[in-house]
Amino acid sequence: MRFLFAGFIVLYCFFSCSDKKNNEKEISEIQVDFSVKRYEVDFYNATYETLPKVKQKYPYLFPNEFTDSLAFAKINDQQEQELFRETQKIFTDFSSEENQLKSLFKHVKYYNPEYTAPHVITLLTNIDYENRVIYADSLLLVSLDVYLGKKHPFYADYPNYIKENNTKEHLIVDVANTIIDAQIKLQSNRTFVQKMIFEGKKMYALDSYLPSISDKEKSGFNQDKFNWALENEAQVWMYFIDRKLLFSTDSKLNQRFLENAPFSKFYMEQDNLSPGKIGVFIGWQIVKSYMKHNTVSLQELLKKDEEEIFQKSKYKPKK
Repeated sequence: MRFLFAGFIVLYCFFSCSDKKNNEKEISEIQVDFSVKRYEVDFYNATYETLPKVKQKYPYLFPNEFTDSLAFAKINDQQEQELFRETQKIFTDFSSEENQLKSLFKHVKYYNPEYTAPHVITLLTNIDYENRVIYADSLLLVSLDVYLGKKHPFYADYPNYIKENNTKEHLIVDVANTIIDAQIKLQSNRTFVQKMIFEGKKMYALDSYLPSISDKEKSGFNQDKFNWALENEAQVWMYFIDRKLLFSTDSKLNQRFLENAPFSKFYMEQDNLSPGKIGVFIGWQIVKSYMKHNTVSLQELLKKDEEEIFQKSKYKPKK
């Protein structure tokens, strides 16, 4: 009987891997039509003669209040030019990122056939890390100055949990998250477990859209924090159960366990070892367990009620 069970496991893994390879082959053949325009290159190299062409190329970035005199004051500002030079050191060649974007858009279209890839505009925003990527219908604006590397001196005064994702490698994760945020809308009056699972659904979509990106990179945690989450999953889950938090509607739980922060707030001595957003990580694991035990498509998952997902997930973290 033991050998028969082992045989089933081998067959399951074989067909699962085969399905993934077939999916990726289909995805690779999908056509997506988009362009990448380097606004920061055009703008910071503009002269009095070429600025009109830049304005014509990017009319949506030149509101009436942004006069030519203001534009040239910005172009000639030493700090602005230093920011541009430092960004160019990292992103002179954007072909690798463009290939990642193409792959992402193909994956999104595979799961959402009506999806149209946006045109991508790169720019500088004076390190506005709270608005790294802006997605508006046919345009996707990417702030390159947020991705110069977590040890870059421009980020010296930033908290570590912010700097951790100020890397070239994390750019594609932020783009994918922005697209997912536009696809899935949160409803009000949710319990804590429903909120965790809602976030978990977004993380599962991230898995589907970026299959080659590591879980650590997708989580946004540094390696030590990610390891802590893996090693303490069962303890965190028991903490939520013991304190009867799962069905609580206390909005303070958002800040403690769901929002970006240096660590999660259990109000215990070693809180600083934990990552922020541990509730998002737990929700992710619940959704993974649900998908393991239920046969539904990604789009069906995203429409499922969070309470139903919880009840059918059979989630039980290993101690």
